[in-house]
Amino acid sequence: QVQLVESGGGLVQPGGSLRLSCTASASIISISTMDWYRQAPAKQRELVSTISTDGNTGYSDSVLGRFTISKDNAKNTVYLQMNSAKPEDTAVYYCHTYWWGNDYWGQGTQVTVSS
Repeated sequence: QVQLVESGGGLVQPGGSLRLSCTASASIISISTMDWYRQAPAKQRELVSTISTDGNTGYSDSVLGRFTISKDNAKNTVYLQMNSAKPEDTAVYYCHTYWWGNDYWGQGTQVTVSS
């Protein structure tokens, strides 16, 4: 059983920065692709960023150039650095991985971008 726990959410002003963390209960991060998703009110959950086992990264068009995903295998933690935040980034952010036929999700962390 894999457990994912997000942290680091909060209120940030437009143009500001925030770093989200996702800590896994096991050494899953070094052997499975990890993702960040987000879900805004009344919208579908969308993929924001992904990082593979060998560190290759991918981003949605909406965050490309502003967000950076990274990981620390020794700490079983994945990060999402959010820069140049926009009001449309407001959402609950979820950590996710798919392992041995199962989807694992964290409980989510709220990010609100507002002045």
